[in-house]
Amino acid sequence: MAKSRLIGDYPVIGIRPTIDGRRGKIKVRESLEAQTMEMAKSAKKLLEKNIRYSNGEPVKVVIADTTIGRVAEAAACADKFKKEGVDITLTVTPCWCYGAETMDMDPMTIKAVWGFNGTERPGAVYLASVLATHAQKGLPAFGIYGHEVQDADDKNIPDDVQEKILRFARAAVAAATMRGKSYLQIGSVTMGIGGSIIDPNFFEEYLGMRVESVDEVEIIRRMDQGIYDLEEYEKALEWVKKYCRPDFDKNPKEMQKTPKQKAKDWEFTVKMACIIKDLFNGNKKLKGWEEEMVGHNAIVGGFQGQRQWTDFYPNCDFPESILNSSFDWNGAREPYVLGTENDTLNATSMLFLKLLTGRAQMFADVRTYWSGSAVKRVTGYEIEGHAKEADGFIHLINSGACCVDACGEVKDKKGKPVMKQWWDVTKEDIETMMANTTWPYADLGYFRGGGYSSRFVTRAEMPATMIRLNIIKGLGPVLQIVEGWTVHLPDEVTDKLWKRTDYTWPCTWFTPRVCDKAPFKSAYDVMNNWGANHGAISYGHVGADLITLASILRIPVCMHNVDEDKIYRPAAWNAFGMDKEGQDYRACAAYGPMYKNIRK
Repeated sequence: MAKSRLIGDYPVIGIRPTIDGRRGKIKVRESLEAQTMEMAKSAKKLLEKNIRYSNGEPVKVVIADTTIGRVAEAAACADKFKKEGVDITLTVTPCWCYGAETMDMDPMTIKAVWGFNGTERPGAVYLASVLATHAQKGLPAFGIYGHEVQDADDKNIPDDVQEKILRFARAAVAAATMRGKSYLQIGSVTMGIGGSIIDPNFFEEYLGMRVESVDEVEIIRRMDQGIYDLEEYEKALEWVKKYCRPDFDKNPKEMQKTPKQKAKDWEFTVKMACIIKDLFNGNKKLKGWEEEMVGHNAIVGGFQGQRQWTDFYPNCDFPESILNSSFDWNGAREPYVLGTENDTLNATSMLFLKLLTGRAQMFADVRTYWSGSAVKRVTGYEIEGHAKEADGFIHLINSGACCVDACGEVKDKKGKPVMKQWWDVTKEDIETMMANTTWPYADLGYFRGGGYSSRFVTRAEMPATMIRLNIIKGLGPVLQIVEGWTVHLPDEVTDKLWKRTDYTWPCTWFTPRVCDKAPFKSAYDVMNNWGANHGAISYGHVGADLITLASILRIPVCMHNVDEDKIYRPAAWNAFGMDKEGQDYRACAAYGPMYKNIRK
């Protein structure tokens, strides 16, 4: 797998096998040693097989040197975990243990406890006891308790237990990966968009990150002074000439640039992409430019663009599109997250999704709701399938800065359309995506400085999840989640609808999974309740993982269509009332963001 682009090790998961500390003639502890340690080893194997870091490496898991029956062993475990870089702990036990003596007391670790459901020893009793102690001490922990009773010698991890362990681990690794990293804004506020007004307190207190700012003129300085990797640039430009197919120019003839000017714009935008990569993570090849070599350790960022930049220079659509994709001229690689219009909240939403899934993420305007009747009036077409169930769909479209993966033309092993995890993307997949993407010249009404937009239509029906972070004064951050599908329309229908907006931009139709809850009775309800003009969209139905991640970050979820039996939050949330949504708001308010508590 690829080396991490970021400074700092990935978070390690530590497994704490706790045990009944009683010794003596009956040998209570001794009789449980093998079973307890076997639980830890089984959990380690499960995690290493199924959880990956964003660079594709399997997660690192360590186990305490001994079982933990008394406080001295808990302290020895904590000491080992500190040296190993453990940010996440999973306590496992088949039996009763001494709760406050054996529990993880570190206020900065993300915690879960698995109590074996068996009748020989009361693992469930310890689970209930220690979770109550966690709640009493203000140290929320996730509880894991299997639905079915197991025999004491059963070494299998039941499916429902596996699901909770893995959901906890995916979310915890995502949360801990963000710690200590940077959001890099290149420029500042775009066209008065609230999401591009960066809130350092949010990043510092909720995510444990820092905010870095660079003026857009830094890109021009680096171009003019040759502060970029010339070899990388030449390789990128050659690749662009081979794979980035030009398309129509919608501008009036008298406004269109010459072929020579357009070629210069390609050179400019390719240099932008190379320089933005260097700004994110540095580049050791920038010899003689020691400050520029180090970068900003950015895990996510945004580019302002409009209006001052795009009124004068080519836009950032190509850099945004290709960096957000799962590949570039060097082949498959971990996607970057670069938010259009420096929408810090949408870029962070994309980051959540990327860390949970390992896939490239879409950035789009949540542009237009089309009802079934409106589609029929304009095109004569009767909508079908999921779109019919939701009485319509939403047009997801933005200037061509969307990841190319979203064309939906790549297939999985079963022949179904997919946006692959980046480490599974092949050379053939890259060629397929580029063959189904064109690059029209920018609309000079929007972008006076020119540039190139990616252009494709998502013809495939794929499972998808759209989310959005919003910040509400007096409340703080909240998260919206909607699971649904991309929608296939006949090409002639797509063309008629697409041409009513900007025909040079990538086009995706999306419809939600509807239910009897008010915001999800129709696609219109989703559009009408969406909290901002942008959305971040991932392949797959990943709402349950997002709910778990949000609870770790103490961000309440204000809107979702995830089945209630898939909602998984720390056990203490149950003490905040009987309704799941109210619990979430009250618990997040009571505990507050993790990193704010250490800044008081």
